Amino acid sequence: MIRLIIAYGTLALFVVFVGPVLVLHAIFTGRSEFMYRNGLGGVVRLTRMVGMRVRVEGKENIPEGACLFTANHTSTVDAPAIVGAIPRQIAVIAKKSLFAIPLVGRAFLIAKFIAVNRRDHESALASVEAAVREMQEGTSFLIYPEGTRSEDGRVLPFKKGAFVLAIKAGVPIVPVACAGAHRIWPINEWRIHPGEVLVRFCPPVEASAYTFEQRDALAQRVHDVMVAALPPDQRPLA
Repeated sequence: MIRLIIAYGTLALFVVFVGPVLVLHAIFTGRSEFMYRNGLGGVVRLTRMVGMRVRVEGKENIPEGACLFTANHTSTVDAPAIVGAIPRQIAVIAKKSLFAIPLVGRAFLIAKFIAVNRRDHESALASVEAAVREMQEGTSFLIYPEGTRSEDGRVLPFKKGAFVLAIKAGVPIVPVACAGAHRIWPINEWRIHPGEVLVRFCPPVEASAYTFEQRDALAQRVHDVMVAALPPDQRPLA
Protein backbone atom coordinates (compact mmCIF):
# COMPACT_ATOMS: atom_id res chain seq x y z
CA MET A 1 0.00 0.00 0.00
CA ILE A 2 2.84 2.40 0.80
CA ARG A 3 4.33 1.89 -2.68
CA LEU A 4 0.93 2.64 -4.23
CA ILE A 5 0.59 5.86 -2.22
CA ILE A 6 4.09 6.92 -3.29
CA ALA A 7 3.29 6.10 -6.93
CA TYR A 8 0.01 8.00 -7.03
CA GLY A 9 1.38 10.92 -5.03
CA THR A 10 4.41 11.34 -7.26
CA LEU A 11 2.34 10.89 -10.40
CA ALA A 12 -0.13 13.54 -9.22
CA LEU A 13 2.68 16.04 -8.57
CA PHE A 14 4.20 15.26 -11.99
CA VAL A 15 0.87 15.73 -13.77
CA VAL A 16 0.02 18.98 -11.95
CA PHE A 17 3.39 20.72 -12.12
CA VAL A 18 5.25 19.20 -15.09
CA GLY A 19 2.46 17.99 -17.33
CA PRO A 20 1.10 21.43 -18.31
CA VAL A 21 4.60 22.65 -19.19
CA LEU A 22 5.18 19.68 -21.50
CA VAL A 23 1.76 20.00 -23.12
CA LEU A 24 2.08 23.75 -23.67
CA HIS A 25 5.53 23.27 -25.16
CA ALA A 26 4.08 20.80 -27.68
CA ILE A 27 1.22 23.15 -28.54
CA PHE A 28 3.39 26.26 -28.97
CA THR A 29 6.11 24.51 -30.97
CA GLY A 30 3.86 22.14 -32.89
CA ARG A 31 6.32 19.35 -32.05
CA SER A 32 5.87 16.46 -29.64
CA GLU A 33 9.41 15.13 -29.14
CA PHE A 34 10.17 17.14 -25.99
CA MET A 35 6.81 16.27 -24.42
CA TYR A 36 7.11 12.60 -25.33
CA ARG A 37 10.69 12.17 -24.15
CA ASN A 38 10.26 13.94 -20.82
CA GLY A 39 6.78 12.63 -20.11
CA LEU A 40 7.83 9.05 -20.74
CA GLY A 41 11.04 9.58 -18.80
CA GLY A 42 9.10 10.79 -15.77
CA VAL A 43 6.80 7.76 -15.79
CA VAL A 44 9.71 5.34 -16.23
CA ARG A 45 11.55 6.90 -13.27
CA LEU A 46 8.38 6.54 -11.23
CA THR A 47 8.19 2.81 -11.92
CA ARG A 48 11.78 2.46 -10.77
CA MET A 49 10.93 4.28 -7.56
CA VAL A 50 8.32 1.64 -6.71
CA GLY A 51 10.73 -1.22 -7.38
CA MET A 52 10.07 -2.26 -10.97
CA ARG A 53 13.12 -3.32 -12.98
CA VAL A 54 12.92 -3.79 -16.74
CA ARG A 55 15.06 -6.18 -18.75
CA VAL A 56 14.95 -5.81 -22.53
CA GLU A 57 15.82 -8.43 -25.13
CA GLY A 58 15.65 -8.51 -28.92
CA LYS A 59 16.03 -4.84 -29.86
CA GLU A 60 17.93 -6.05 -32.91
CA ASN A 61 14.60 -7.44 -34.20
CA ILE A 62 13.08 -3.98 -34.57
CA PRO A 63 13.19 -3.03 -38.27
CA GLU A 64 14.01 0.41 -39.58
CA GLY A 65 11.04 2.49 -40.62
CA ALA A 66 7.46 2.33 -39.44
CA CYS A 67 6.17 -0.84 -37.84
CA LEU A 68 3.33 -2.01 -35.64
CA PHE A 69 4.29 -3.20 -32.16
CA THR A 70 1.76 -5.68 -30.77
CA ALA A 71 2.08 -6.61 -27.09
CA ASN A 72 0.27 -8.71 -24.53
CA HIS A 73 -1.47 -6.74 -21.79
CA THR A 74 -1.59 -7.88 -18.15
CA SER A 75 -1.12 -4.84 -15.92
CA THR A 76 -1.11 -1.07 -15.70
CA VAL A 77 2.68 -1.16 -15.43
CA ASP A 78 3.34 -3.03 -18.66
CA ALA A 79 2.72 0.16 -20.68
CA PRO A 80 5.68 2.13 -19.27
CA ALA A 81 7.84 -1.00 -19.42
CA ILE A 82 7.07 -1.61 -23.11
CA VAL A 83 6.97 1.99 -24.33
CA GLY A 84 10.12 2.80 -22.36
CA ALA A 85 11.89 -0.11 -24.06
CA ILE A 86 10.97 0.93 -27.61
CA PRO A 87 13.89 2.98 -28.96
CA ARG A 88 11.76 5.42 -30.95
CA GLN A 89 8.76 7.65 -30.50
CA ILE A 90 5.52 5.82 -31.13
CA ALA A 91 1.83 6.68 -31.31
CA VAL A 92 -1.23 4.89 -29.98
CA ILE A 93 -4.91 4.60 -30.79
CA ALA A 94 -6.68 6.01 -27.71
CA LYS A 95 -10.24 6.48 -26.48
CA LYS A 96 -11.94 9.44 -28.10
CA SER A 97 -12.99 10.78 -24.68
CA LEU A 98 -9.35 11.47 -23.79
CA PHE A 99 -9.10 13.93 -26.67
CA ALA A 100 -11.81 16.07 -25.06
CA ILE A 101 -9.54 16.91 -22.11
CA PRO A 102 -8.41 20.57 -22.42
CA LEU A 103 -4.87 20.91 -23.81
CA VAL A 104 -4.28 17.15 -23.59
CA GLY A 105 -6.37 16.42 -26.67
CA ARG A 106 -4.42 18.99 -28.68
CA ALA A 107 -1.12 17.51 -27.51
CA PHE A 108 -2.31 14.01 -28.47
CA LEU A 109 -3.03 15.23 -31.99
CA ILE A 110 0.42 16.78 -32.25
CA ALA A 111 1.91 13.44 -31.12
CA LYS A 112 -0.13 11.77 -33.93
CA PHE A 113 -2.26 9.75 -31.54
CA ILE A 114 -5.49 8.54 -33.15
CA ALA A 115 -8.87 8.90 -31.45
CA VAL A 116 -11.29 5.97 -31.66
CA ASN A 117 -14.87 5.37 -30.62
CA ARG A 118 -15.17 1.59 -30.52
CA ARG A 119 -18.94 1.76 -30.11
CA ASP A 120 -19.35 3.48 -33.47
CA HIS A 121 -18.37 1.16 -36.32
CA GLU A 122 -18.00 3.91 -38.91
CA SER A 123 -15.89 5.99 -36.54
CA ALA A 124 -13.69 3.00 -35.75
CA LEU A 125 -13.11 2.36 -39.45
CA ALA A 126 -12.19 6.02 -39.96
CA SER A 127 -9.68 5.74 -37.09
CA VAL A 128 -8.06 2.73 -38.75
CA GLU A 129 -7.72 4.64 -42.01
CA ALA A 130 -6.17 7.60 -40.17
CA ALA A 131 -3.66 5.28 -38.50
CA VAL A 132 -2.86 3.69 -41.87
CA ARG A 133 -2.00 7.10 -43.29
CA GLU A 134 0.23 7.94 -40.32
CA MET A 135 2.07 4.62 -40.59
CA GLN A 136 2.60 5.08 -44.32
CA GLU A 137 4.18 8.44 -43.47
CA GLY A 138 6.61 6.82 -41.03
CA THR A 139 4.89 6.70 -37.62
CA SER A 140 5.08 3.47 -35.62
CA PHE A 141 2.18 2.42 -33.40
CA LEU A 142 1.72 0.19 -30.35
CA ILE A 143 -1.45 -1.89 -30.01
CA TYR A 144 -2.65 -4.48 -27.52
CA PRO A 145 -4.42 -6.97 -29.82
CA GLU A 146 -6.16 -8.71 -26.89
CA GLY A 147 -8.21 -5.53 -26.41
CA THR A 148 -8.14 -5.78 -22.61
CA ARG A 149 -5.92 -6.85 -19.74
CA SER A 150 -5.54 -10.52 -18.92
CA GLU A 151 -6.53 -11.19 -15.31
CA ASP A 152 -4.21 -14.19 -14.84
CA GLY A 153 -1.32 -13.11 -17.08
CA ARG A 154 -2.10 -15.64 -19.81
CA VAL A 155 -2.45 -14.43 -23.40
CA LEU A 156 -6.06 -13.94 -24.51
CA PRO A 157 -7.45 -14.41 -28.05
CA PHE A 158 -6.55 -11.59 -30.42
CA LYS A 159 -9.00 -9.18 -32.01
CA LYS A 160 -8.45 -8.57 -35.72
CA GLY A 161 -8.26 -4.76 -35.92
CA ALA A 162 -4.50 -4.52 -35.43
CA PHE A 163 -3.86 -6.93 -38.27
CA VAL A 164 -6.20 -5.20 -40.67
CA LEU A 165 -4.26 -2.02 -39.88
CA ALA A 166 -0.89 -3.64 -40.56
CA ILE A 167 -2.06 -5.23 -43.82
CA LYS A 168 -3.51 -1.96 -45.11
CA ALA A 169 -0.40 0.00 -44.13
CA GLY A 170 1.95 -2.67 -45.47
CA VAL A 171 4.21 -2.50 -42.44
CA PRO A 172 5.91 -5.27 -40.45
CA ILE A 173 4.48 -6.37 -37.11
CA VAL A 174 6.86 -6.72 -34.17
CA PRO A 175 5.37 -9.06 -31.54
CA VAL A 176 6.34 -7.91 -28.04
CA ALA A 177 6.25 -10.48 -25.24
CA CYS A 178 5.94 -8.82 -21.83
CA ALA A 179 6.54 -11.17 -18.91
CA GLY A 180 6.13 -10.52 -15.20
CA ALA A 181 4.14 -7.27 -15.21
CA HIS A 182 1.08 -9.03 -13.78
CA ARG A 183 3.09 -9.84 -10.66
CA ILE A 184 4.24 -6.25 -10.15
CA TRP A 185 0.73 -4.82 -10.02
CA PRO A 186 -1.97 -7.49 -10.35
CA ILE A 187 -5.44 -6.52 -11.53
CA ASN A 188 -7.80 -5.67 -8.66
CA GLU A 189 -4.93 -5.35 -6.19
CA TRP A 190 -3.92 -2.20 -4.34
CA ARG A 191 -0.40 -3.37 -3.63
CA ILE A 192 2.61 -2.90 -5.92
CA HIS A 193 5.23 -5.63 -5.65
CA PRO A 194 8.88 -4.97 -6.55
CA GLY A 195 10.27 -7.21 -9.25
CA GLU A 196 11.46 -7.57 -12.83
CA VAL A 197 9.55 -7.21 -16.08
CA LEU A 198 10.99 -8.77 -19.23
CA VAL A 199 10.22 -7.03 -22.52
CA ARG A 200 11.19 -9.26 -25.43
CA PHE A 201 11.00 -8.00 -29.03
CA CYS A 202 10.38 -10.97 -31.34
CA PRO A 203 11.40 -11.25 -35.01
CA PRO A 204 9.04 -9.18 -37.20
CA VAL A 205 6.20 -10.71 -39.17
CA GLU A 206 5.73 -9.15 -42.61
CA ALA A 207 2.09 -8.12 -42.86
CA SER A 208 2.62 -7.15 -46.50
CA ALA A 209 2.81 -10.88 -47.30
CA TYR A 210 -0.84 -11.29 -46.21
CA THR A 211 -4.07 -10.19 -47.87
CA PHE A 212 -7.13 -8.82 -46.10
CA GLU A 213 -8.76 -12.24 -46.44
CA GLN A 214 -5.75 -13.75 -44.62
CA ARG A 215 -6.01 -11.47 -41.58
CA ASP A 216 -6.98 -14.41 -39.34
CA ALA A 217 -3.87 -16.30 -40.42
CA LEU A 218 -1.72 -13.23 -39.72
CA ALA A 219 -3.29 -12.83 -36.27
CA GLN A 220 -2.61 -16.47 -35.49
CA ARG A 221 0.98 -16.20 -36.68
CA VAL A 222 1.69 -13.19 -34.45
CA HIS A 223 -0.14 -14.86 -31.56
CA ASP A 224 2.02 -18.00 -31.91
CA VAL A 225 5.26 -15.98 -32.03
CA MET A 226 4.31 -13.99 -28.93
CA VAL A 227 3.19 -17.06 -26.97
CA ALA A 228 6.42 -18.91 -27.76
CA ALA A 229 8.40 -16.00 -26.30
CA LEU A 230 6.50 -15.99 -23.00
CA PRO A 231 7.10 -18.20 -19.94
CA PRO A 232 4.79 -21.24 -19.56
CA ASP A 233 2.65 -19.58 -16.89
CA GLN A 234 1.66 -16.81 -19.32
CA ARG A 235 0.77 -19.07 -22.25
CA PRO A 236 -2.85 -20.03 -22.97
CA LEU A 237 -4.02 -23.21 -21.27
CA ALA A 238 -5.55 -24.53 -24.49
